[in-house]
Order: sequence, then structure tokens, then C-alpha cells
Amino acid sequence: MRTLIIEDDQAFASVLMRRLSKYDHQCCHYDNGNEALANCEQFAPEVVLLDMKLHDDSGLKYIASLRELAPQARIILMTGYASIATAVDAIKLGADEYLAKPVDSQTLLSAMHGKKVDMSEELATDTLTSEQHEWEHINQVLKFNNGNISATARQLSMHRRTLQRKLQRRPSFAEKD
Repeated sequence: MRTLIIEDDQAFASVLMRRLSKYDHQCCHYDNGNEALANCEQFAPEVVLLDMKLHDDSGLKYIASLRELAPQARIILMTGYASIATAVDAIKLGADEYLAKPVDSQTLLSAMHGKKVDMSEELATDTLTSEQHEWEHINQVLKFNNGNISATARQLSMHRRTLQRKLQRRPSFAEKD
């Protein structure tokens, strides 16, 4: 299976390519979206693994172009900062799947082969803690402000650095006992 990996974290991309090569995947890696788009048609991927945050860029903005250049490819958006707001955006823009990092091999392979991955435990809204609700609210306001940290901080009446710290400390969405 030809797999296009668009990931700015070189270490994660290397591990991903090693993992996938064990399953006979032919991988092509780029650390930015523009370079990947320029080579997408020639590589003709069957699967695209796209990172949500590429340096100072958003992987979301590449989904439509990737869909146009490789209409048959499964596009899987991966992120270390999963939220309901970005999951909805990714699917609306044309991604086939949305996965939270770190992702285990079986979940990734299932998503790559079109088997439905259940993210309900990861993104369940009826069991969120107050920290998780705050995380979701911050992400919705951040999305509304097009990723502008300063505008989001003003709207939430908090200092910009406080907001940045809150965004770095993503609460666990693991199932509760």
C-alpha cells in the first residue's frame, strides 16, 4: 500500500515508516504540506497520513487539495491535540478518519484499511471532566478566532501565556473507572 506521510516530527515519521514497512507499505514522507502536494500525483498514494500541526501550519488546509490530487486515497488526520471541534472540521473538509496521537499500530492499520475506528471513548461528550470541557471550549473559541491565540485569550478573558499553557496541557480523555 502506497502511504504518503505528511509529518513535521522527524522522529515520529521515522517510527511510523518503520512500523508500516513491516506490513509491506511503501512510504513517502514530507515534513510540510506544500512539498507533499507538489509530489502527490506522481506518488499516487492509497493512504495519506496527515499531521494536524505542521510547524506553524494547519494540516486541515491541505485536506481539500489532497482529496483533489488523490481522490481515491484515504486521508487520515492525526493530532496530539484531539478535540471534537477539529475532528468535525477534518471530516467536513474531506478526511476519512481522525486519530489522536499516540496511535497504536492496530488502530492505525484499521483506519488505513477503511475499518471504522471508534473514537467515542476518546471524544465522548457525556463523560467529560471540567478540565476536558474547558479544553473543548478553548478549542472552539480558538477555531472561531482562526487559531489566533491573542484574540482567543482576550475573548476568554485570560492572559495569552495562561491560554498557551492550557493548550499545552491537554487533559486525558481516557475512560474513567
